[in-house]
Amino acid sequence: MRRFVDGYYRVLQLLLTLLIAVLIVPVTMQVLSRYTGLIPRYIWTEEIARFAFIWMIMVGAGIAVRDGTHFDVDLLPEPKTKAGRVAARLLVNLTIGAVGVIFLIWGWDFAILGSRQSSEIAGLPMLSIYIAWPWAGATWLLFVGERILVDLGMVDPPRPRTVGAG
Repeated sequence: MRRFVDGYYRVLQLLLTLLIAVLIVPVTMQVLSRYTGLIPRYIWTEEIARFAFIWMIMVGAGIAVRDGTHFDVDLLPEPKTKAGRVAARLLVNLTIGAVGVIFLIWGWDFAILGSRQSSEIAGLPMLSIYIAWPWAGATWLLFVGERILVDLGMVDPPRPRTVGAG
């Protein structure tokens, strides 16, 4: 299971990098067409940039759940005992999991709605965007499940990867 989760995580990192590259192209085209006469104004660039941005958010959120780098707000005092720290982490992870379930269930209905639509400009199926919500929920649940197992001491924490590490 650990090999699958690690592999999936690496695929998400690669996908995020690819999405950033995809986002750069239409945004650069928009800027060049707006402020120079080098290229014509293409209307589809705004739609593609929006699609890439939505997927970047969802993929980045999944990566952040695995890394534990989502922002959090400290409402409760810092627990003094190890059991208290574990309980606090479990509360946070179960809350993220609940949001993941919401994204998965209601996102699925959202995706079904998108399956019957196409984008106005490029004519792309809206399912390609709407499916990002249930996919993100499933990804969060996978990574939160791993984090809960780590918190309970049932598996070792994932090894941190450094940039450029193979």
